[in-house]
Amino acid sequence: MKKIKITLVKSPIDRPERQKLTLQALGLNKTNASKEVEATPQILGMVRKVTHLVKVEELA
Repeated sequence: MKKIKITLVKSPIDRPERQKLTLQALGLNKTNASKEVEATPQILGMVRKVTHLVKVEELA
């Protein structure tokens, strides 16, 4: 399975609670925090909900 690197680039302040909880579930607590995860359908769905707050890179 592919791995992706997710980086939080915008603050979740003044965002809906659902988006904050999604970021917390992804393990992104602070701005510029990064996490490498497997690209499962569940993770990709979570990333799709907060695409305006994160940057996604595919890893080799």
